[in-house]
This record gives sequence, C-alpha cells and structure tokens, in this order.
Amino acid sequence: MPESVWVAQSDPRVRPLLADLAREYSTRYHRVLADVHFELREYPAEHFAPPNGGLLVLLHDQRAVAGGAFQRYDDDTAELKRIWTHRAHRGHGLGRRVVAELEAEIALRGYRRIHLTTGPSQPEARALYLAAGYTPHFDVDAVPVTRLRFSKALPAPVGSR
Repeated sequence: MPESVWVAQSDPRVRPLLADLAREYSTRYHRVLADVHFELREYPAEHFAPPNGGLLVLLHDQRAVAGGAFQRYDDDTAELKRIWTHRAHRGHGLGRRVVAELEAEIALRGYRRIHLTTGPSQPEARALYLAAGYTPHFDVDAVPVTRLRFSKALPAPVGSR
C-alpha cells in the first residue's frame, strides 16, 4: 500500500506529478506542453503550503504514484487542485484515497467547504468527484464543453455546534 506524505511543491517527489499532469493536459486538450507547464506554475508554491494549503503524494517504492493539493479559495472554502494518479496505477482507488485524505486535512484546517473544477475531457475526474459525493454545478446529462464545477460541504468538526 502506498505511503502518504505531505510535501512542499519544491520536493523532488512532486516532479513526476507535475510532469505527468502537463503531458496529460497537453494531450487531452491539444495544448502546447510548454504552455501547460507554465499554467501548472500559475499558483505560487506557498498556495499549497500550510497553513492555508497542502500537497499530498502517495509513494510506492519511494516513487510518486498519486497525489493532489489544495489551496485557500475563501475564508470557509478550500480548492482542490492537481489531483493525479500515474496511469500505471489507475483503477486501484488511489484517486479516491487522495481526495479522502485531502478532505480530512482540509477539515482539520477549519475549512467548511471544498470547491474544484475539472475539464470536459477528463471523464475519470468527473466520475471520481461524483462518486465522492461532490455536487455538480452543471447539467450532468449534457455533453460538457466547458469547465465542470463541483462543491462539497464538509461535516462539522466533532464537538462543534
């Protein structure tokens, strides 16, 4: 079973995640790879660092096989970003595990909601978020042509009123 590790974006173990995401987005959206690499660096690394964010990787034999991040969206809401599973490790529940671990950390940080968007050419991501209980803010029966927005309310912390 892969080990969960919270890391900084500068950690060398994050490089495979960002490189594979860039390749994936470039292929699926017919974009220039260099432009996608630039977009993945659009947010400063500190957006994905405590106290407002975090970056998680799952390691198997010290290699990143899945991961994801979150950043502050507003005072009560975190935004999921960069959810990824290496293609050789897909279909084993690692994406669900990443989302669940991110959700748990987000709740510990005091956020009450989660926001995310994914692209129309990522049916696996769409299915993951629907299965994980995210509310779609689009017509799920329509052919998607634009960003797919989701949200999810987090349960109140134990002992709160």
